[in-house]
Amino acid sequence: MHLPTPPRPDIKPRKRWIPSLIWLVPLICALIGVALVVKSVTDKGPTVTVTFSNAEGMEAGKTKVKYKDVEIGSVQAVALSKDLQHVIVTIELTKQAEKFASRGTRFWVVRPRVGANGISGLGTLLSGAYIGVDVGQSSERQTAFVGLESPPIVTSGQPGHQYTLRGDSLGSVDIGAPIFYRRIQVGQVVGFSLDPHGTGVIVNVFVNAPFDQYVGTNTRWWHASGVDLRLDSNGLKLNTQSLATVVVGGLAFQSPPGQDAGQPAADKAAFRLASDESDAMREPDGAPLNVVMRFNQSLRGLSVGAPVDLRGIALGQVTDIGIEYNEKEKSFSMKVSMALYPDRLSRRSNEALPAPNSQGGHELLENLVMEGMRGQLRTGNLLTGQLFVALDMFPKAPRASVDVHRNPIELPTVPNTLDELQVQIADIARKLNQVPFDKIGANLNGALENANKLFGHMDTEIVPQARDTLAAAQKTFSTAETTLRQTAPLQSDIQDAMQEMTRTLQSLNALADYLERHPQALLFGKKGDQR
Repeated sequence: MHLPTPPRPDIKPRKRWIPSLIWLVPLICALIGVALVVKSVTDKGPTVTVTFSNAEGMEAGKTKVKYKDVEIGSVQAVALSKDLQHVIVTIELTKQAEKFASRGTRFWVVRPRVGANGISGLGTLLSGAYIGVDVGQSSERQTAFVGLESPPIVTSGQPGHQYTLRGDSLGSVDIGAPIFYRRIQVGQVVGFSLDPHGTGVIVNVFVNAPFDQYVGTNTRWWHASGVDLRLDSNGLKLNTQSLATVVVGGLAFQSPPGQDAGQPAADKAAFRLASDESDAMREPDGAPLNVVMRFNQSLRGLSVGAPVDLRGIALGQVTDIGIEYNEKEKSFSMKVSMALYPDRLSRRSNEALPAPNSQGGHELLENLVMEGMRGQLRTGNLLTGQLFVALDMFPKAPRASVDVHRNPIELPTVPNTLDELQVQIADIARKLNQVPFDKIGANLNGALENANKLFGHMDTEIVPQARDTLAAAQKTFSTAETTLRQTAPLQSDIQDAMQEMTRTLQSLNALADYLERHPQALLFGKKGDQR
């Protein structure tokens, strides 16, 4: 039995108006790619180039650029310059770092360093070197920079003030050397250079806030490097700011004792840099008076910078030592040039002294020279033999004059007391050399021989006779002694005669008294005898 075949259904396909989901994957990828491209374009910052002396520690695609430990870019390429003397590093900054592409921005490589301000960059031992940056304060755009060889001591925005110091020498100070105020470190040296004329140095320093308030118009600056060791009449003095200054040097500042700092100093104000604290605290000296002295003795022990002293007051210092030949006298004279500061004497005088270049100052100097003011070399230290120039009054010195209109003024001198003694000793020695000691010795030897012969003659001839004479004299004295003894007959007779003479004198005295009372007795006799 066959069943009837059912009819086939009429199947109609659904209308496809939605695309297949598989096409969404590439579409999404494309959108993500576009978004990344757009993001990279929008987030991309400026590209700058920095020139360094070498590329130590830098690698393209790996070395980062950081500001305050925040990544703001990376190194894209490292290439040599055309002259092969430097390397040019291409840096791509982020969008947020656009301000770093401005004038005044500084770049440097951060790596482990040992400097005056300590050890830095130890963190790069594990992470590798990176480029540090300090943003400039200018709004002017710039994309080419010259990198620093060492990190800057002071970065932008750090509170404090910079100052300029001018001195004769840099000493042992280096970039990063500490600055002290009352032995507290308050800043550091940020740079130095020669002055335009090459006669000194310019040191740039930075004092951190709030210590910059102690820098005023009356502040004094000086070198605090090393150890200040002095041996003078007050004893041995040792002065230093800290152990760091002994090793790396340093500077210090302070106002003079008993004075305030004055008005706060402006940023980048200029100050004088003294060689030590005593020089810094010295009052302003005013214009120097150039003086020359000539000595006819050795200048061994006298050096440039030696003091010129007037009875304990330092009036100046020696500036030059030379020698001159006198053709007329055929001799050498030692020329010593010095700078005197009369204002130092005026500050200690109860009465105002005339200015050195005035008529009164000239007359005062002439009178002092006429009264005996002279220059003299004296020993300042017996241990070292150092000399200094002393101005003093010598009333018995030979008369001299001074030309006050001459520049420099030449002042008369007198020899040192020790030198005079040496001259006198030399004169005595010269006179002793003229004494004929050989002849005197020969004559003395002959006289001694004659004396020896005389003594021999006396011993053989004169002495025996003298002995006989002494024996005879002794016998005579013995006889006289025997005669004068009290028990001797002669002694008894003499005593009886003396007694009779005494009685006779007593009778004569009685007769004289009677005749004085009765002078008529010489004519008439005694009354009892008259008949």
